[in-house]
Amino acid sequence: MKALEPTSIRPPFGQYSSGVSVAAPQQWVVTSGQLGVGPDDVAPQSVLEQARICFANCGAILAEAGLGPQDVVRVAGFVTAREDFAAYMQARDEWLADAPVKPTSTLLIVTGFTRAEFKVEVEVMAAR
Repeated sequence: MKALEPTSIRPPFGQYSSGVSVAAPQQWVVTSGQLGVGPDDVAPQSVLEQARICFANCGAILAEAGLGPQDVVRVAGFVTAREDFAAYMQARDEWLADAPVKPTSTLLIVTGFTRAEFKVEVEVMAAR
């Protein structure tokens, strides 16, 4: 993978790339949106803890295919409140800390999810 950062556009606001080029990938993995709920069906109150669960779930899906955070090309995140951006970005940055090329990233505010206690959802695309 190669980060694409043209000098003619504003640099990213955080730890992500403006674009990512993948040369002839042999494998793609795309996750469904992962909510901040554990296998016990409990969603923590904290946005940060929910986001960490979302990324851990994405990591487990990638691992099942032999991939990891270093293979992520795109992250799409969804939160229910603007004030939740910082906590979400903290969890994202923790999860991607060792990725040599930071993936692209989109973060949207949505009105809600299937259950009121859910505050975060994350989906990723990875390639190798």
